[in-house]
Amino acid sequence: MSETMLEVRDLSKQFVKRLDLAARLAQRLGADIREEVVHAVDKVSISIAPGEVVGLVGESGCGKSTIGRMIAGILEPTSGEIIYKGQSLGQMSQDAAKATALQIQMIFQDPFASLNPRMRVQDIIGEAPVMHGVVRRDQVADYVEDVMRRVGLDPEYRRRYPHQFSGGQRQRIGIARALAVKPEFLVCDEAIAALDVSIQAQVINLFIDLREDLDLTYLFISHDLSVVEHISDRVVIMYLGRVVEIAPTDEIFESPNHPYTQALLAEVPRLDMRGLDYQPISGEIPSPLDPPPGCHFHPRCPHATARCRAEAPVLKEIAPDRWSACHLNDGGAA
Repeated sequence: MSETMLEVRDLSKQFVKRLDLAARLAQRLGADIREEVVHAVDKVSISIAPGEVVGLVGESGCGKSTIGRMIAGILEPTSGEIIYKGQSLGQMSQDAAKATALQIQMIFQDPFASLNPRMRVQDIIGEAPVMHGVVRRDQVADYVEDVMRRVGLDPEYRRRYPHQFSGGQRQRIGIARALAVKPEFLVCDEAIAALDVSIQAQVINLFIDLREDLDLTYLFISHDLSVVEHISDRVVIMYLGRVVEIAPTDEIFESPNHPYTQALLAEVPRLDMRGLDYQPISGEIPSPLDPPPGCHFHPRCPHATARCRAEAPVLKEIAPDRWSACHLNDGGAA
């Protein structure tokens, strides 16, 4: 897109399990023991424009949450760049990095696990704004009340603890905590997955309203395609650490290009397809400890060729604003 707020370039993340003393000794004695390396994210590139909602979709273990945590500064990338408003996060001064950390906030999947059970709601929401100078200490009580009202919480409950709220209310507390430092960019990591369906709709509508009221930009991570279709402007499809397709939401749901995207959408229940026997994607997702060569999807792809098994496809533009990583776009040559 012509204007970019956040961009990741060739972002990779590997988790290495080091050998303990016994394993190192066994290795020296000739045992075939190696460090285990999880290839969580493999050279991912995404750009997000101001005010845009980008949905990040894929099966569990594909690296979605890892990308979100790297963008939010929770994890350090193994390689690649994260660029926010034209500046690389890795090359910012300490002051600039602190300011950017406030601008990019994350909302987690499990609101109970991400909230301190020993803190009252007024402290959970008000602690960071005071610490970072967003609001003065003598003004924080009124400020917390305003933020609570904005996310649909009754300020009368500000002295309660997280366990005294329902799941949907706890998620609203997590959203309020993120909004309290006045961010511009929110990473929503499966932010409604732990909620009942009726509560999910309320929280989705809250995200939509907050986007309009506060001019927010979202990276919305989810495995639920129906949610992504409802809230996102563009969709990024991931498989085993790699991006396989990027397209505007309407286009990707109407005419998916990559075989993996096609398989995902074929599994989505629809009212006009009653009585259809749904077939899951064949095979199991490979282990990120030992990903297959070539295209990672080739062991499960009905269109795989010899080229797919040997050569990794490059993500390239196949139409305006549409990107796909599949050799079939080259004519499917074997």
